[in-house]
Parts: sequence; C-alpha cells; structure tokens
Amino acid sequence: MEGHLYSFEKLLVWQDARKFVAFVYAVTKKFPKEELYGLTNQIRRASVSVPANIAEGSSRSSAKDQAYFSQLSYSSLMETLNHFYIAFDLGYLSQKTLYTAKDHVFKLSNMLNGLRKNQIQRHQQLSKKTKTKPITT
Repeated sequence: MEGHLYSFEKLLVWQDARKFVAFVYAVTKKFPKEELYGLTNQIRRASVSVPANIAEGSSRSSAKDQAYFSQLSYSSLMETLNHFYIAFDLGYLSQKTLYTAKDHVFKLSNMLNGLRKNQIQRHQQLSKKTKTKPITT
C-alpha cells in the first residue's frame, strides 16, 4: 500500500522528528567508541522516542491519550537535549553542533507544544459535551 498514509505520517512534527533522529545518529557516529553503550546509546534511544511517541499517540482514540504521548515525546526531546549538553561538556561535540541541536529542539518543542495544546483543547471540548473530567495543562 504505497499510497496509504497513516495519520502520524501526515504530521510535520513527526516528519521533522525523523530528521532530528538522523541528525543525532550522524553526530553520535563521531563519539568515542567507548561511549557506544553509554552516552551514544542513551542519546540515540531518547531521540528515537520522540517520533515513536508521536506515532503511538496518533493511534490512540482519545485526545487525552494523544496529549499524554505528545508529552512523552516532549520529555524525550528534553532528555536528548540534556545528553547533547553532557556530550559538549565531555568534549565530544563542538559548540556549533550543540547550537544546531538546540535549534532542532527549539523547533520541535514548539511544534509538540502546539500539537499537545490542540489535543487538550479537543479533549476539553469533548468533555463539555459528555461531562467528563477535563485534563489540565
């Protein structure tokens, strides 16, 4: 089914998160070999969680659940940024690369916050109609 797209594949934030993962893998490829099972593994896993949680959240039927996975995605993004700082502190990457990573994170964090805000608003609108307890931001 070459022409079929799942809902998450249409999201620009998911598409950009995939590009961010490719960036992370390219940067960490240059890390010392002794970090392969340490910082390299940690930063790669955290970055992969960003688009993975977007995709998983899109499969959820409630906006509340979708917002939860968007928050997890955001948390993984912040974890990835933390790891970039650690790598910089250890001398594994340049300040220019750190700033490039921060630019990616800034763009993705804004997109994720917008997505989550929309999901929360949809949940609150549905809550008013069905009188269920709304989630708070």
